[in-house]
Amino acid sequence: MDTVRNPTGEDRSGKEQRLLKEGRKRYVRELEKQLGQLNAWIGAPDDEEYAVDTAKQIYRVVHTLKGSAPMFGFIRIGSGAQKLVDLWEWTQHDDAVINGAFIMDRFIRTSSLSEPILRELELELDIYSRELELDEHHERYGSGMMMSGGERMLVIDDDDVLRSYLVRRLRMDGYEVDEAADVAEAQRLLRQKPYQLITLDLMMHPVSGYELFEFLKDDPTLKWTPLIVLSGRNDVNDKVRCFYLGADDYVTKPFQYEELSARIYSLLKRTRTFEQMAFRDPLTGAYNRRFFDHQINVELQRITRYPAPISLVFIDIDRFKSINDTHGHHIGDLVLQGLAHLLQGNIRSTDLLARFGGEEFVVVLPNTTGADAQRIMESILRQAHLEPVAQNEGHMFYITFSAGVAEWRPGISVQEWTALADEAMYEAKQSGRNRIVLSASCLSSPLPSNATASGKRSKVLIADDDKILRSILLAKLKHLPVDFYEAEDGEEAYKLIRHSAFDLCILDGVMPNLDGFGVLERMKEHNTRPPELKVLILSGRSREEDVSRGLELGANSYMHKPFSMVELELKVKEMLQIYT
Repeated sequence: MDTVRNPTGEDRSGKEQRLLKEGRKRYVRELEKQLGQLNAWIGAPDDEEYAVDTAKQIYRVVHTLKGSAPMFGFIRIGSGAQKLVDLWEWTQHDDAVINGAFIMDRFIRTSSLSEPILRELELELDIYSRELELDEHHERYGSGMMMSGGERMLVIDDDDVLRSYLVRRLRMDGYEVDEAADVAEAQRLLRQKPYQLITLDLMMHPVSGYELFEFLKDDPTLKWTPLIVLSGRNDVNDKVRCFYLGADDYVTKPFQYEELSARIYSLLKRTRTFEQMAFRDPLTGAYNRRFFDHQINVELQRITRYPAPISLVFIDIDRFKSINDTHGHHIGDLVLQGLAHLLQGNIRSTDLLARFGGEEFVVVLPNTTGADAQRIMESILRQAHLEPVAQNEGHMFYITFSAGVAEWRPGISVQEWTALADEAMYEAKQSGRNRIVLSASCLSSPLPSNATASGKRSKVLIADDDKILRSILLAKLKHLPVDFYEAEDGEEAYKLIRHSAFDLCILDGVMPNLDGFGVLERMKEHNTRPPELKVLILSGRSREEDVSRGLELGANSYMHKPFSMVELELKVKEMLQIYT
C-alpha cells in the first residue's frame, strides 16, 4: 500500500509526529500559565462571592487539564489534574453554597489539600520542559555527549514525588539511577550493586538517614562511595554532624536541580580523577596492583559474611618479549592496551581486572566457580584468535595468552590463592601456551552444590502466625538442602524444639500465646535450648530495645520486616554454613 503524502512530500505519519510535537510544546507553555494562575487563586479568599467564583474557575481549569494532558502523552499531569478535579468537585453541586462560613471554610481546606498536588504538577512541568529541550537539541545538533560518564547512582528518599523527580532528571543527564524509599531497601541495593554516588535524605521514616552512615562506614566496599546529603533542615549542627560522619556534600531542600546536578558532576569528576591517579594503571586503564591488593581482601570479607564461590585468573601474554624485541616497546604498549580492552569488554561490571605487572593481568570473578571462570577465559581466548588486539600503520597484531584459574577455598590466604593461579598459568605455559588451565586444587573434592559444611541436610523450624509469610519463606528457600518444619505460634514452636533437634529456628517476634522473645526466655529459664540451635528473629518492630532484648536472650541474628528475600536467604545460608 502506498504511503499517503501531502504536497510537501511529508508522509502522514511524519506530519502526525510533527503536529504532536508542536502540540506538546504549546501545551507545556500553556500549562506554565495555568499553574501560575492556580497558585494565585488558591489560599484564603477575601469574601464569599470571591470564593464561589474562584472555586468554579479553578474547577474549570483543572477539568480542562485532566482532559487534554493525556492527549499529548502527559499521563502524570493528567493524573495530578484528576486529583484536583476530585477535590474541587463540590463546586458543581447546587447545595455547595449554604452560607458564607461554609463556603469560606470549604475553599480554604480544599486549597490546602491542593497545594502539594500543585507542587507535583510543577515538578512534572519541569521534567517535560527538560525533555522538550533535549528533543530540540538532538534535532539541531544530534545526540551529542552527555555530561555524565554513565555512572550508577542510588537516590534514597521517602518523598515519592521528589525521589521520582530526581531519578527521572538524573536519567536524562545520562546516569544509571536506582531508588530506595527507606534505609532497609537502600541496604539491600547497596549489597547487590556497586554505586559511584549516593544521595541520602536525612529525615525518613521509620528509620532516619543517619542509620545508613554506620552501614556505609562498616563496609570497606562502600566507605569511599561519595555521599550527598539532602535535608530539609538548614541547621549547622546537622551539617557538621553529617560531615564528621563521612558526607561529602550537604544540600538543603528546597534546592534548584541545576545546583545539585553541578555538585554531582563536580564530585564524580574529582572521584574519577583521584581513582585514575591512585588505583589505575596509566597505560592500560586497568586497576593497578595497589587496588588489587586492597580489593581482593574486601571480596574475601564479603564472602565470609555471605558465602559464595569466587575465582581468580592469572594471565600472561605469550612470547611478549619477542613482540617488544621485534617491533619495539611502542607496539608492546599497544598490545597491552588491546588485551586490557579485550578483557574488560568481556567480563561483568562486578568483576575486577588489574594489571599485575609487565605483561601479566589478573581477573577476579565473584560468584563464579573455577570451572565457570575457565569457560569464560576460554571464550575470550577464542576471541583473541579471531581479532587483532592492536594495529599500527596498517599492520595487525594478534596474540595468544596463557592463563591459570584458581577457585578460593576456605582457609587459604590471598598469597596462597594467587600462587595457585600462578602455578596453573605456569602449567599452561609448559603445556604449549595458548590455553587455560584450572588449578588442581579446584578438582580435589570440592563442596557439592547445595551442600552444607557438614554434608548433611539441615533442619529448620519456621515459627510465625502469618500463614502467607510462612508459605513465602518455604517457597523461596525450598531449593536449599534443608528440611522445613512449621509452627503457628510460640507454644507449638517451643514443644517442637523440646522434642526434635533443629539447626535453625526462624522466630517471629510477635505471635499469639507465646511470642519469639517468650520462646527464648523460656528456653533460657529452663535451660532447654540445644547447644547447636541457632535462632533468627523476624520482627515488624525496629526499636533498638527489641533488637537488644533479642540478642541478650540468645538470638544469633535479627531482621526487620519487611525484609529482602535475597538478604534472608544469604543470612540463612550463612547461619547453616551452606555453600552454593
